[in-house]
Amino acid sequence: MYFFKRYMPKLVDTHCHIHFHAYKDDYAVIARAAIADDVWMVTIGTQKDTSKKGIEVANEIGEGLWCTIGLHPNHLFPVHIDEDEHPFMTREEDFDYEYYKALGQSSDKVVAIGEFGLDYYRIPEDRDEMEVKSKQERIFRQHLDLCEELNLPAVLHIRDAHDETLEVLKEYLDAGKLKRRGVVHCFTSHAEHASRYVEIGFRVSFTGIITFPAKKKDPSQQESLWDAVRAVPLDMLMIETDAPYLTPVPFRGKRNIPQHVQYVAEKVAELKEVSVEEVAEQTTKNAMTLFGLH
Repeated sequence: MYFFKRYMPKLVDTHCHIHFHAYKDDYAVIARAAIADDVWMVTIGTQKDTSKKGIEVANEIGEGLWCTIGLHPNHLFPVHIDEDEHPFMTREEDFDYEYYKALGQSSDKVVAIGEFGLDYYRIPEDRDEMEVKSKQERIFRQHLDLCEELNLPAVLHIRDAHDETLEVLKEYLDAGKLKRRGVVHCFTSHAEHASRYVEIGFRVSFTGIITFPAKKKDPSQQESLWDAVRAVPLDMLMIETDAPYLTPVPFRGKRNIPQHVQYVAEKVAELKEVSVEEVAEQTTKNAMTLFGLH
């Protein structure tokens, strides 16, 4: 009798957007180059059009690329995003549960619901703060309901709202829901929040932000993030690029690509004082387990 080891890639970029406009002319080239370099990808939907497009691109590329569907909290109201290399204005959209449910059932390439969540950092100046937060929470809960109905994990975008998020997640978990849990993507808070997510079974994912140097005038914020990396057990940690955004050192100022997840792995290894190979192997296992990649 012969036993075959299940194939695993060298790395998984668990959160990128290779079907976005920044790659409109070369997404297939970018995706296939990453796969040739033994990097698998999950490309993330953020509203109706990008969720549908993500499925189309994942179906086109095939092995090595999967996708998610969801409505980003910054798309609930028009917001100008000008934080990185690709500024844009978001389009206002409400959450069409049945539309996203149909998308989720349309292809086995859909491996999670997201990205969705709570973002209290970007509150439109022309909208009432409580109105914005109320809508965000309502749609956050609808996404969690969809995770439960389709038995898919959640990809969470959380900014300046971790306590509120943890409270809602605990409510769902206490009710026996969200068995597949999920991941908090692009984590930028402190070690205590990271540990609380881990305690309830959610993975924590880091981007190229961890490669940025600490600011000389105020190094505390970056040092706090590095402490969060150290606090997350390796078997609960994931890595990502968020490409085309958040390009890591040493490629700041250039368009990010999935292969740059290697630099995130190297920084995690440095902070945890383990080998890059160990980080690569464990984070790949984590991604394949959470998303059911095969």
